[in-house]
Amino acid sequence: MRVTRRPLIYGVSALAVLLALSAPALGVNFGTPDDRVLPAEVSSRVVQDQIRAGFVAEEVDALQVLTPGLTDRSAIADTARDLSRLDGIAQVDALTGSYADGRRILEPGESAERFEGSDATWFSVVATQDGLSDDPDAVIAEVRSTVADGAATEVRVGGYPAELADFRTVLVDRLPLVFGLVLLVTFVILFLMTGSLLLPAKAMVLNTLSMAVMFGALVWIFQDGNLSSALGFTATGALEPSIPILMFCTAFGLSMDYEVFMLSRIKEEYHRVGDTTAAVAAGLERSGPLITSAAVILAASFATYASSGIVYLKMLGLGMAVVILVDATLIRAVLVPVLMRLAGRANWWAPAPLRRVHTRFDIED
Repeated sequence: MRVTRRPLIYGVSALAVLLALSAPALGVNFGTPDDRVLPAEVSSRVVQDQIRAGFVAEEVDALQVLTPGLTDRSAIADTARDLSRLDGIAQVDALTGSYADGRRILEPGESAERFEGSDATWFSVVATQDGLSDDPDAVIAEVRSTVADGAATEVRVGGYPAELADFRTVLVDRLPLVFGLVLLVTFVILFLMTGSLLLPAKAMVLNTLSMAVMFGALVWIFQDGNLSSALGFTATGALEPSIPILMFCTAFGLSMDYEVFMLSRIKEEYHRVGDTTAAVAAGLERSGPLITSAAVILAASFATYASSGIVYLKMLGLGMAVVILVDATLIRAVLVPVLMRLAGRANWWAPAPLRRVHTRFDIED
């Protein structure tokens, strides 16, 4: 009741806090994972740290560039020279020899025969450690562009860095479709439960805001590395996209659980008394203990993952704990009653055709 008596003061204050927590998400940078997700003392991590510190490049991370239709040795040599001049490329091995800095450093031997095909050839393009660490996407894009500008009619790039880059590209490209489907299905279900257009829209906005807080925490802590010393991990300046996407699906579902608990109680009380403000207060009072208890238990459970030595588990634990606690406090206890208080009877509005749809398919709790 205190919140609904001063909705603008409480609402603007809560919104300012949430926007401040979400702000780092604007600088999110999705990148490829490497050994630095492991604890520093693990043997495989120690090896890779030594290679990064003491060696320019690593053959195992070479890009395999397939060029169907390119068989002329002069054109192959020109392409290899062009590739070897690129920033972030240490060496290029081809049918015509090995190249670095735009010149041939090794004549072709028996090992070069593996690059010969009846109607194609391929290049082993060894990137530097710095190139793969700083911006692997840019290195791969430069390689594709350079070969495409040459004699080859088609370019296909393989190898571990390219596989990761292509996987991330396909994954991120489908995100708008996935998010859109999630929002649409959720909107329809909440409409069938409440008979309102405003309440599902409000739920979408608030849940999106809580997801932004989660991404803001991930960027500030793990991408930028602000708590790397305290939590014992190495920040790489990028986030591997699959874990935040998994967290989004889990957190969005939990937020919707809380929303359904609250709205069902509020709707029940509104039908009984016909007063939105009183219904919001009573609905929060009745559902609050359940939501608070569930949030504390879940946040504590997820927070234990922060003790893991694996960065992904730390991300999962801290990110989920933050979003659950923020959602159960600032979102459900402040912004939900504030927005419903300001909307008044408009909370329950829908055009007549949709009202008939709701009457026909009403979902009762």
